[in-house]
Amino acid sequence: MSEDIQKQIVDGFTFTTDTYNELTQAEVYGKVITELAKKNENIVVLTADQMRSNKTGDFRQVFPERFFNFGIAEMNMFAAAAGMSVSGKIPFVSTMAAFASMRSAEALRTDIAYPNLKVRIISTHGGLSLGNQGTTHHATEDIAILRSMANMTVIVPADSIETAKAVVASENLNGPVYIRIGRSLEPMAHENDQFEYTIGKSIMMRDFGTDAAVIACGVCVKHAIDAADELKEEGVNIRVINMHTIKPLDTEAVLENARATGAMITAEDHNIIGGLGGAVAETLAEAGIGISFRRHGVPDVFSDIGYPEDLYERYKISTTGIKAGVKEVLAQK
Repeated sequence: MSEDIQKQIVDGFTFTTDTYNELTQAEVYGKVITELAKKNENIVVLTADQMRSNKTGDFRQVFPERFFNFGIAEMNMFAAAAGMSVSGKIPFVSTMAAFASMRSAEALRTDIAYPNLKVRIISTHGGLSLGNQGTTHHATEDIAILRSMANMTVIVPADSIETAKAVVASENLNGPVYIRIGRSLEPMAHENDQFEYTIGKSIMMRDFGTDAAVIACGVCVKHAIDAADELKEEGVNIRVINMHTIKPLDTEAVLENARATGAMITAEDHNIIGGLGGAVAETLAEAGIGISFRRHGVPDVFSDIGYPEDLYERYKISTTGIKAGVKEVLAQK
């Protein structure tokens, strides 16, 4: 897809920067996939009784014959998506992240990842975004599970603008893609949509200096930006790297910023085992780079129940938590 078409889809039909602020990531997904489907008749949408939650109703209204609701039968849904892909369709499959990654893991691995099929999994309610709904509905293992599947691309957009760009960029990518988004009005990390987005290439959000670097994904990107702005006022100059693609990881950016700063933390709305922090740690270890390093996220526990904002504070992925982490790695630098 040309850059002109991508810009038209993302910037043109109904969106402005203001409306991005008014739409959740799921609402943006629902609108973008509807527009893409107008240009590509092979796009179909599947959901598991989650039309209202994942905002695929927009698509259903325009293309009822290309919309399939499987009820609470997620594994069947992914198996059907595999069959549709083999038949030449491009399935966009949507359910909650906890259900997509765990209830459906075998179907994702065997039916979709193993044959390297062109299926897009748009998982909503990622991380702790369903905070007060209960630990069973928190998705704090999904990145690790999907990242471990061969052929799988794993993307965690920072906000609704990035969600739109990720969905568009994924359309012509070969193999399966897992895009993990939140539940509600996650804070905007980007001021506008005038930036280059490439799957597998990180984005430098702040480059204030070489004291330390924060590598973040999802909702934590905005928290890291705010932390960098506040630390700058205190005389601490850090970098913020938006690692929206967890797999394939932008290892070049990890190593470059590690060598430049000598101090780094990761911040993710996910368990610290197997997610972004694990991927960055593996990259540093294999390159033989020893730096002051911390992983911020849910530790090796089942997450507590509470409002997302309170849980971000508890697990040190809020602005204050990231600031504290930067100061810790600087003390050991």
